[in-house]
Amino acid sequence: MRTAVVVDAVRSPMGKGKPGGALSELHAVELLAQVLAGLVNRTGIDPGTVEDVIVGCVSQAADQSVTPGRMAWLAAGFPEHVPATTIDRRCGSSQQALHFAAQGVLAGAYDVVVAGGVESMSRVPMGSARMGRDPYGPSVTERYAPGLVSQGVAAELVAAKWALERETLDAYSARSHHRAAAAADAGHFRDEIVPITVPGGTVVDRDETIRPGTTAERLAGLKPSFQDEEAARRFPEIGWRVTAGNSSQITDGASAVLVMSEERAERLGLTPLARFHAFSVCGDDPVTMLTAPIPATATVLERAGLDLADIDHAEVNEAFAPVPLAWQAEYPVADEVLNPVGGAIALGHPLGASGSRLFTSMLWNLRRTGGRWGLQTMCEAGGMANATIVERL
Repeated sequence: MRTAVVVDAVRSPMGKGKPGGALSELHAVELLAQVLAGLVNRTGIDPGTVEDVIVGCVSQAADQSVTPGRMAWLAAGFPEHVPATTIDRRCGSSQQALHFAAQGVLAGAYDVVVAGGVESMSRVPMGSARMGRDPYGPSVTERYAPGLVSQGVAAELVAAKWALERETLDAYSARSHHRAAAAADAGHFRDEIVPITVPGGTVVDRDETIRPGTTAERLAGLKPSFQDEEAARRFPEIGWRVTAGNSSQITDGASAVLVMSEERAERLGLTPLARFHAFSVCGDDPVTMLTAPIPATATVLERAGLDLADIDHAEVNEAFAPVPLAWQAEYPVADEVLNPVGGAIALGHPLGASGSRLFTSMLWNLRRTGGRWGLQTMCEAGGMANATIVERL
């Protein structure tokens, strides 16, 4: 039976996704090109042996409108015969890219494939691809009348359903920053970050998004971000607890993972970091939207033949603090197992790049700590989620 392994996983530093952010002057294609080049240079592979490049990207407009993985591959100077495609499963786009890459290896369609993601939210703002139009259509609006809601309102619904108070959300969010800051200060992110050169020659090699001085008390002073009279009438259970401080940050970033068949890696003398063990993807209520990681986790654990107690590192995307906290309420892992190096609240959430960014951070932390099993899951717009289990080698 074929086995799909991870040979290396890298990411860019995370930059604030607004004008003046550390990566905001860099075209998205150039950002991803530097990450791809870093991946190839670190592994020493012949880029001409790569059979496909599968890249997640959510806002496929403007700088990101023409298959950014293909353009980035060419921008890096790599062979023209290598193709690329773009995946959009919303926030889980590059996690889905990883699934397709590994599944292609398992099926015998590939021996060498690159999966990753990119999102320059400073240059291509979130929602820009809508062009001011309704993306849902009248039938979906009728089915879920009076219509679907924003992710912020969905986060409020999750907080209400799991009785997550504002103090709990803010304490969790401060912890995300503290963990990320501790990891950065200890040099833990050096293994995964590819330094990025921006126009003017400055080299960015650290995450710009981490705020080490964040406290729950400071976060308590922030106003709710999504308070809305119409939503309040429709959902009287909402307590308006979600703020900019307990939500993920708008961010620029890119990430990339080299996936191979175990046989090819052995032939090339490459030592894999991990083996793909199980995958799942599922849908859930598109109104609450952010709850699908819960059933996706149940499915992936069953497929893997593992128990929750086997998991050494659980990476649950911090789109909003209620998401990992609701997940933990259903899957009561120890606090030190859940997002142990911080998450998107501290490191940011560059949409299409986040899936493989989380994956990269999880792999390198498993390597540092000696953990064996890693589980990653993330909520996705429309009420979907991917889940992945890997085994560190």
